[in-house]
Amino acid sequence: MNPNSDKLAADRDARLRRALLSLQGLSVGDAFGEKFFVSEQVVRRRLEHRDPPPPPWFWTDDTAMAISIVRTLRDCGRIDRDHLASRFAQSYNREPHRGYGGMARSILRAMNEGVSWKIASAQVFDGMGSYGNGGAMRAGPLGGYFAGSYHEAAAQARASAQVTHAHEEGQAGAIAVAVAAAWAAQADDAATGEQMLDTVLEWTPEGETRSGLARTRRLGLDLEPEHMAGLVGCGWRVSAQDTVPFAVWCAARAFRNYQDALWQTTAALGDVDTTCAIVGSIVALSTHGENGIPAEWLAARESLPADFNH
Repeated sequence: MNPNSDKLAADRDARLRRALLSLQGLSVGDAFGEKFFVSEQVVRRRLEHRDPPPPPWFWTDDTAMAISIVRTLRDCGRIDRDHLASRFAQSYNREPHRGYGGMARSILRAMNEGVSWKIASAQVFDGMGSYGNGGAMRAGPLGGYFAGSYHEAAAQARASAQVTHAHEEGQAGAIAVAVAAAWAAQADDAATGEQMLDTVLEWTPEGETRSGLARTRRLGLDLEPEHMAGLVGCGWRVSAQDTVPFAVWCAARAFRNYQDALWQTTAALGDVDTTCAIVGSIVALSTHGENGIPAEWLAARESLPADFNH
């Protein structure tokens, strides 16, 4: 028996456990946030009393695409873009009702018709490619899997985003979230949210998304979420630029407490299922395993597919 093979297998198992933990945090956040697209009166009452929505909580395309990410990691040990594109297209074809945006539907339908992901992702927005927040919303499990190497987490996050987001900003958003998740997976008792933001800034490519992250770092972690959202956005434009800075800041602000992090994120509303999915995918990795996610929240969330429940 080769001891190196045993070590590699054990390491792979540990990586997959972290990716699955991030997926749990992502899916609960996604399903929790989706329940806040109701009347303002109901939302305000829930926020005031921190009263969780009644179950069941159904997850959306955020979780569906993250499931394809984790399955690709399980199959390939890395992001094989052709493999991931096929999984994305198949998942959409099975469940197109999951809340996919119009641009995502267009790209995924083209893939199902045999168009290469390279062409499908590049032809939208007059050839500019998408800079939406979809690449970021599913990137947390990559940070969990590649924790220990920010370089690899960033590279694999970029590859995962390229399948649907040819624009640099869409890819930058995925990189920022994956690096934040990789940081959270290694955070010790002395770690601070400011350190998370500094690390994310170091690895995020120049552009509007990074500029938004830099602004949150300058403004600090003491602002109220609604105030920060008014300054950098909270996903109303469904872009990486106006979603990722706020979501990473929320994760940095409350990275030791899953429940508190999601309530703070929800307070600003916006694209709340996606911001909560991003925050949940990061914070779950720093809260001592699934114990950081309330058991009643896991029970309220729609079950993940059978191959994730053993």
